Amino acid sequence: MLQRLRDFREDRDISQQKMAELLNVAQTTYSDYERGKINIPLDTLKKLALFFDTSIDYLLELTDEAKPYPRKK
Repeated sequence: MLQRLRDFREDRDISQQKMAELLNVAQTTYSDYERGKINIPLDTLKKLALFFDTSIDYLLELTDEAKPYPRKK
């Protein structure tokens, strides 16, 4: 399970349905992302990291630093 993804969503009181709409996927697909049942496409991971103002590495638990890397200008 991508617990951090779920935590970000719940901390902002956003439903899975709303996240699915923002990502242009079905609610069941988004649910499967959070549960780790299917891999999240790279372009979707990028959207999630930008939306939650974090890094893909943090979402994937490759780092414990939630602050995103400096963005390109």
